[in-house]
Amino acid sequence: MDYVEPVEALLPGVQGKVLGVLARNQTELSMRAVARLAGVSPQQASVVLGHLIDFGIVERRDVPPVALVRLSPDSVAAQTVAALANLRQTVLDRLTELGGSICPAPASLIVFGSFARGQAGAASDLDVLVVRPAGVSGDDDGWTDSVGAWSDRARRIVGNPVNLVEVSADELPTLLGRPAPSLWSDIATDGVLLLGAPIDTVGVAA
Repeated sequence: MDYVEPVEALLPGVQGKVLGVLARNQTELSMRAVARLAGVSPQQASVVLGHLIDFGIVERRDVPPVALVRLSPDSVAAQTVAALANLRQTVLDRLTELGGSICPAPASLIVFGSFARGQAGAASDLDVLVVRPAGVSGDDDGWTDSVGAWSDRARRIVGNPVNLVEVSADELPTLLGRPAPSLWSDIATDGVLLLGAPIDTVGVAA
């Protein structure tokens, strides 16, 4: 799944491009601005917007000499498009909720890489750091099965491959002490915390 432009990914063509622009902007836009941001001609944008206005998905307000448009806030269809544009955050919320099924609870569960930065395209993996809590060994069957089940479900939720990086809480101080730039400094800076504590505090607490 393309999480940079999810509307355009599922609604290819000019209509998807126009809807994607409207969904990512909370304010009214002129038709010409929509065309420019969507990378289509003003004529193409005008035709598509006309259809969307007829459907009730888009509202038009004339402010001579321009016409301003936006997604209709009361339209369920428009709300669905807006929700699709916010797909990345919805997925992060679902992954956080699903993380409650991991037992014992990880000391930290963090999404990093392109997904965390909002740059995940169709070919991107979901990179996840799982920090095993103190006192749980890496060959603990319950832990391994629980994390594996979370990863399998996460892959189905996201639609992209899941790349798990697992470390123990005891390892973190050494890993975080590596000179920047490194994977660990990137995770500490850009990672999105789903569960547990920030990694720069896990090692201290452990």
